[in-house]
Amino acid sequence: MATFKKSNKKDGTAINTSALPDIVFMLLFFFMVATKMRDKDVMVKTAVPVVSEVEKVEKKSWVNFILVGPPLDASKGTAPRIQLDDKFAEVDEVQDFIILRRNEFPPAIRDYLTTSIKADRTVRMGLIQDVKQELRQVNSLKLLYSANSGDVKTRR
Repeated sequence: MATFKKSNKKDGTAINTSALPDIVFMLLFFFMVATKMRDKDVMVKTAVPVVSEVEKVEKKSWVNFILVGPPLDASKGTAPRIQLDDKFAEVDEVQDFIILRRNEFPPAIRDYLTTSIKADRTVRMGLIQDVKQELRQVNSLKLLYSANSGDVKTRR
């Protein structure tokens, strides 16, 4: 029967790994800070108009976004479409969307909810007016239009 001998020779010095957890946590914090999370996929083109005066929204969690514009995917057509969350919708589905979103909040906050229309600058106002009519029918009267700030004359 063979016998095994234990070798007492050392191959070299051991690598000091005491700083490894610090490096791992620094990388973790860096990626947590540097990563931008997007909760909804944009499926329509929205080149918003440029305006001279813009106000920033303080509570973005109280804003319902309605995106209107031509689809990014050319196979879906070129006519402007309405996007509610992550799906395309028709004008008559806007009321259900607002009611569903309104019911997610407590009754004390429901009066402060705002609807933001982010529309492409090529979209005709007829479609925007139809969306506004649907919002009026569910008494969602606080309305914002998304826009970029800048010099109106030079950015046309």
